[in-house]
Amino acid sequence: MGFAHAVGGTRYLFPDLRTLLARATPLRSGDVLAGVAAATAQERVAAQRALADLPLRHFLDEAVIPYETDEVTRLILDRHEPAAFAPVAHLTVGGFRDWLLAAEPAALAALRPGLTPEMAAGVSKIMRLQDLVAVAARCRVTSRFRNTLGLPGRLSLRLQPNDPVDDPRGVAAAILDGLLLGAGDAVIGVNPATDNLETTIRLLDLLDAVRERYAIPTQSCVLAHVTTSLLAMERGAPVDLVFQSIGGTEGVNRSFGVSLALLREAQDAALALKRGTVGTDCMYFETGQGSALSAEAHHGCDQQTIEARAYAVAREFSPLLVNTVVGFIGPEYLFDGKQITRAGLEDHFCGKLLGLPMGVDVCYTNHAEADQDDMDALLTLLGVAGVTYVMGVPGADDVMLAYQSTSFHDGLYLRAALSRKPAPEFEDWMERMGIEAASGAGQLPLAPALIGLT
Repeated sequence: MGFAHAVGGTRYLFPDLRTLLARATPLRSGDVLAGVAAATAQERVAAQRALADLPLRHFLDEAVIPYETDEVTRLILDRHEPAAFAPVAHLTVGGFRDWLLAAEPAALAALRPGLTPEMAAGVSKIMRLQDLVAVAARCRVTSRFRNTLGLPGRLSLRLQPNDPVDDPRGVAAAILDGLLLGAGDAVIGVNPATDNLETTIRLLDLLDAVRERYAIPTQSCVLAHVTTSLLAMERGAPVDLVFQSIGGTEGVNRSFGVSLALLREAQDAALALKRGTVGTDCMYFETGQGSALSAEAHHGCDQQTIEARAYAVAREFSPLLVNTVVGFIGPEYLFDGKQITRAGLEDHFCGKLLGLPMGVDVCYTNHAEADQDDMDALLTLLGVAGVTYVMGVPGADDVMLAYQSTSFHDGLYLRAALSRKPAPEFEDWMERMGIEAASGAGQLPLAPALIGLT
């Protein structure tokens, strides 16, 4: 049927929903690279106006990727709950934006099963940054394993103690640094330099030994491929969280070596271990705009819409953590600080709106047109928006993955500036161990014993 709108005397035609969403997306380099971006600012405005006038229920009638050929589309449409959608079913996308800006937390929570990712992505394209912040701040999402994440007034930190050669001494030193500075309540999560079963098990044993020796109410994770985690569980390794990178199409997930069935198998295996103490949310997913284009599995869609579809995959498995690694893939997809900032707030908004415990890796690569000032601005905006957690990397410089993220001190800054606290169970532990949550000062007697564990 197509969609049309005139701007400045020129009439623009968009032949289908996929094209309309792509042309309405705020400018980013990845969509230009994919050949789906609006050719001019005028065309973008025309698409945004046409999108604002689109009935929200149209998203249920036209799939951006065919139902018959994509298991993510089937998941999205099969899980849709009409009763939850009913309060907004009569609205246009523009009317939905207005509804969201006035909605209370309870109404936003009740709406989640009735929303598709494409609806969330669509409305985000006609929202200002302040709109994305304001609505996300009222989306309350909690998750639980050994502590409780996402409570109001709380900000958690992932302690990311990566080492370029998986040296246990380097990992242990970074863990000590992070714990002393109040990081680690989201997860103590190591990206292994190589996806090797023996290395994965050795790191899992180290993380679990630290956690048990000091009775730390948190969870650990080695961010290996899901198949490696399955093998580790078969070997009796102490797996708390199962990690996997995911995307918004069947094709991009295939490029990651996963399917919905494999993720379900891994979740079942982790649940059978019964390692959680206050909850059973045992999955950890990472995403990022641009991964589908890299895999040539974007089906002509814009990268932000595909990113939102990845959140449908994530919410199927009730994860403890979801993290958009917003600037990690590089300037080919998000060129500069402005584009990274917009993408980070869009991802956080869409994830929270769909009911996910969203974190954001506020990051960039060294060849992007961005710097730490850009990251400070995004970090602060995300804090106001109620982000569940951010990264804690020694010195903000990941020496294994070779990118720039946020440091332990950045987490302290955000907690202090916005009067946020760690997860309650972790806060209590910090108090018992003599660590000052506001400053990171303390006399924690970890170092000799911790190094001894390596």
